[in-house]
Amino acid sequence: MDPVAFKIGSLTIHWYGIFMATGLGLGMWTATLRGTRIGLKADDISNLFFWIIVSGIIGAKLLYVINHWDGKEPLKNLILDRSGLVFHGALIGTTIAILIFTHKNNISLWDAFDTLAPSFSLGHALGRIGCLMTGCCYGKLCSLPWAVQFPKDSMPYASQVKQGLLEQSATHSLHIHPTQIYESFLNFALYGMLAWLFRKRKFGGQIVATYVLGYAGLRFFMEFLRGDNRGRLWFDSITSGQGISILLLIGGGVLWWKLRERNLIQKPEEA
Repeated sequence: MDPVAFKIGSLTIHWYGIFMATGLGLGMWTATLRGTRIGLKADDISNLFFWIIVSGIIGAKLLYVINHWDGKEPLKNLILDRSGLVFHGALIGTTIAILIFTHKNNISLWDAFDTLAPSFSLGHALGRIGCLMTGCCYGKLCSLPWAVQFPKDSMPYASQVKQGLLEQSATHSLHIHPTQIYESFLNFALYGMLAWLFRKRKFGGQIVATYVLGYAGLRFFMEFLRGDNRGRLWFDSITSGQGISILLLIGGGVLWWKLRERNLIQKPEEA
C-alpha cells in the first residue's frame, strides 16, 4: 500500500485525505436526504456539517495526543502526524458541536442526531480504507489466508522492527490482520441497518442510540485484533478504546431506555 495517491507538481495527494473527503461528502449528501424527509432544512444540515468537521478533527487529534504522548516525544510531532486521529475523539467533538448548533438554531436535537448517525458509519467505513492505504490502525500478527503485509517504512513495519520481530533488511512487514478492512465492512453493514431503521423509527433518538450501541460493540471486539498502541486502562487490562466503548455501551443503553419511555415522535412516513 502506498499512502500517496498522486502528485501534481509539488502538491502531494494522499489516499487518507481522499477517502476522508469522500466519506464526508457522501455523509452530508445522505444526511440531507434523510433530514429533509423529516422536515429539517438542507441549509441547516450543510452548516452543521461544517462545524462537525472542525470539531471532529479537533477532538480526534486531542484524543490521539492524550493516548500517545509519553512526555518524551515533542508534542509538535504528534499534532502534525498526518494519520494521528482517533475516532472516539471525533465522536466526542462531533457530539459537542451538534449540541451547541441545535440549541442555537432551535433545531430538534434528536432529529439531528438520528439524521446524522447513519452518516457517521458511512464516513467511518470509507475512512478506514484510507487507514489501510496509510498503514495506521493496523492489526496483530496473523497467519490467516487473508492476512496482509505492509511495505518498508510503514507503521506496522517500523513497529515490528522496534519490537525485534523483524530484521531491518526485510522488504515487508510480517503478516497481520487487515483490521482496517474488518472495521470498514462492519461500518458499512451498520450504515445499512441504520439507514433502514431510520425509515421505521418509533421515537426520537432511536437511530443514534442504536448507532452508539452498534459501534461500541464492534469497536470493543476490534480492539482485540488491533496491533497499534492506543493506551491502556485499568491495570493494563483493556485498551483505552475498549474503556470508551464500555462507557458508550452503558450510555447507549440508558439513552435508548429513557427516550423510548418518552416516545418523543410519531413514526415518520416512509419515503
